[in-house]
Amino acid sequence: MRRVLAAAIAALTVSTAGAVAAGAPGHAAARSGWGRPAAAPAAPGPGSPGLGDSYFPDYGNGGYDVDHYDIRLRYEPATDQLSGTTTILARATQDLTRFNLDFVLGVQSVKVNNYPAGFAREGAHELVVTAPRPIVSGQSLTIVVQYAGVPSQTRVDGWTGWTKTTDGALAVNEPESAWWWYPSNDHPSDKATWDVSVSVPTGVEVVSNGVQPRPPLAEPGNRTRWGWRSATPGATYLAFLAIGDYDIVTDTAPNGLPVVNAYSTTLGSLGPAARASIERTAEIVDWESGIFGPYPFEAQGGVAAPANSIGFALETQTRSVYGSGFWRRGSNTYVVVHENAHQWFGDSVSVADWSQIWLNEGFASYAEWLWSEEQGEGTAQEWFDFTYASYPADDGFWQVPPGDPGANNVFDDAVYDRGAMTLHQLRLAVGDAAFFRILPAWTAAHRHGNGTIAQFQALAEQVSGKDLDALFTTWLFTKGRPELTAGGSAARAAAPAAPVKPKSWAKVHEAHELLH
Repeated sequence: MRRVLAAAIAALTVSTAGAVAAGAPGHAAARSGWGRPAAAPAAPGPGSPGLGDSYFPDYGNGGYDVDHYDIRLRYEPATDQLSGTTTILARATQDLTRFNLDFVLGVQSVKVNNYPAGFAREGAHELVVTAPRPIVSGQSLTIVVQYAGVPSQTRVDGWTGWTKTTDGALAVNEPESAWWWYPSNDHPSDKATWDVSVSVPTGVEVVSNGVQPRPPLAEPGNRTRWGWRSATPGATYLAFLAIGDYDIVTDTAPNGLPVVNAYSTTLGSLGPAARASIERTAEIVDWESGIFGPYPFEAQGGVAAPANSIGFALETQTRSVYGSGFWRRGSNTYVVVHENAHQWFGDSVSVADWSQIWLNEGFASYAEWLWSEEQGEGTAQEWFDFTYASYPADDGFWQVPPGDPGANNVFDDAVYDRGAMTLHQLRLAVGDAAFFRILPAWTAAHRHGNGTIAQFQALAEQVSGKDLDALFTTWLFTKGRPELTAGGSAARAAAPAAPVKPKSWAKVHEAHELLH
């Protein structure tokens, strides 16, 4: 679905796992005298430089939890110079002497609760902040970071998550993009709200998440300041910026929420196809709400990125961003269905660990199969049969278990296609009535939080009253092509010898070639 720096640095992050443990809070030696008890409480220590994610252990940071990011920026499209101040409102979860932020631009100053703090670089993306005064567990923190740099020229392992375009820039990527434009606790397990404010030359538009709390404001020097607000907590990588020459279209959805769609004026002949797809977002969200439960955010919409800028789409919260390649063969609602399904599966209910990526991509892919049924372009059963038959038993596709694909295969085809097949097997095993209760029950149980595969299986078993361990083990965690046997986990005797090719096959696979 997007380019992945994570795979390139997986080996580096695994090697730092020991450093994460070493950074855990220490304990003071027992002491006596002065009327104190022999056993002293834990002494303040450094917050860990990672949250111990099983794939990317140095993503995120320990010792604090973020509530809100206030990001105030100034951007120069001609030079790609970005400067600004991010104010982080957080709370300490332990006594701290220092803590880390994930960030790679040049830092000019850091203050913690109004006092200047020391700071230093460490590792590929760590900014280590030394507390100017002791920080105690439960204490509120106001962290102010001033910085400047050229994001497109700031690289980690030879790569940047910031895309310079002909008329501006895009900050869009997964699993890491925040590093290049705001300091953060960069892991989905620490969600927060955002205020994003960007000053640009007048005539340049800025699009981000959520809603506009006010119209763009004129500033001295022929500049305009744009503001966006996300009042619903989100994962750091789901915040985005699209800066450039955009045609912004606003409306109100059937559910009463504001719709903001933005189209790069560089799209040329691709523009009508982009509009014919993205303008159906409100319709698609309304349909998905009937399957997945109430829409979880305060706004909806989409952004058609400049021509030849990014080669993927991303479910940025409230407003997905689409590369121009999706429109080269005309309109494509399937990618709009996929990315908006992520608003439930991935955005509202986020992974607790990146190994759980099936909870994002398998569900969004199965949403495409359901949309195909809705449009009369091929049933989910036809999709299952044809997908199963498309991968021979000796194909390497079957060697990537979608429930634990590995750090280098987070966005492998199997996570999408075998992931969707897993959900169809679940549907067959429990029946439609139970299956279509499980989906909204899941999004309700973990709304604006995090979830795991084990939790999803437990909920599916609770709703259906069935033991589903064999099904989940076979389809998510076992290498090799599962056998389709009557009465087994497949709940279907065998795929047809000559399965019907769904009418939607070409459109969906055209989208998936870019999504991967």
